[in-house]
Amino acid sequence: MPVTLVLTATSPDKPGLIDLLSTTLAAHGANWQHSRMATLGGQFAGLLQASVPEKKLAALESALEGLRREGLTVTIAAEPARPPALGLRRVKLETTGQDRPGIIKEIAHALATRGVSIDELESTCASASWSGEVMFKITAELSVPAGVATEQLCAVLENLGNELMVDIAIEEERLPSSP
Repeated sequence: MPVTLVLTATSPDKPGLIDLLSTTLAAHGANWQHSRMATLGGQFAGLLQASVPEKKLAALESALEGLRREGLTVTIAAEPARPPALGLRRVKLETTGQDRPGIIKEIAHALATRGVSIDELESTCASASWSGEVMFKITAELSVPAGVATEQLCAVLENLGNELMVDIAIEEERLPSSP
């Protein structure tokens, strides 16, 4: 029976890191399933989900540990079996405003206190073409529990946006329901 793993991989960036990781996984019969990879500040970071036959797990773990010699640090977590989340709504959040410390902290706190999970988050800084000021942009995918009304979430985020002097917009889509 296959075991599902979630791996994080970090290293100073250099060509061939994904080749090294994918070759190691393939050599142990692992199937690369989902991933997000990025380079920030000269550092490579990757997050991926893979499945591996249970009988090959120990050898794969050893081989991944051996990648440290190549400068690639891999952390392995077995993905626990969990029931599908019911009643969650998928919401896209976009925020734009003048950059300052604490924007993500305030938004993350407001969401967490309402049981909203941030599933994906991307942030960027760029100079505004009209003023040259540094603008901060967040794009996030959220899972919102059934008990949190869309109107309530919009009101909370609108008030927070006013306090932070940023524009916050949300767009909702339904997750597929289970049979």
